[in-house]
Amino acid sequence: MSLHRTHRKKLDREEARATKVRNRVFKDRERDRRDARMMSLVRAGKPPYSPAIMSWLSRRLDKPAAKITSADIKTILSA
Repeated sequence: MSLHRTHRKKLDREEARATKVRNRVFKDRERDRRDARMMSLVRAGKPPYSPAIMSWLSRRLDKPAAKITSADIKTILSA
């Protein structure tokens, strides 16, 4: 005998919620590792940076990559 569709959807939502909680720990650790790696690349390099670094800076500064200035990068390095 199979489950009713509404009950199956409820179970799927609960499983998804549990998976999200489990994966959050790993994602937080990976985010910290990426931040450390990108900071070291920004410190070691000089503009123009690679697209991966510019994307990270863009997310970090909440600014489009084309509008990032050297002053913005200095604020990231000093923080």
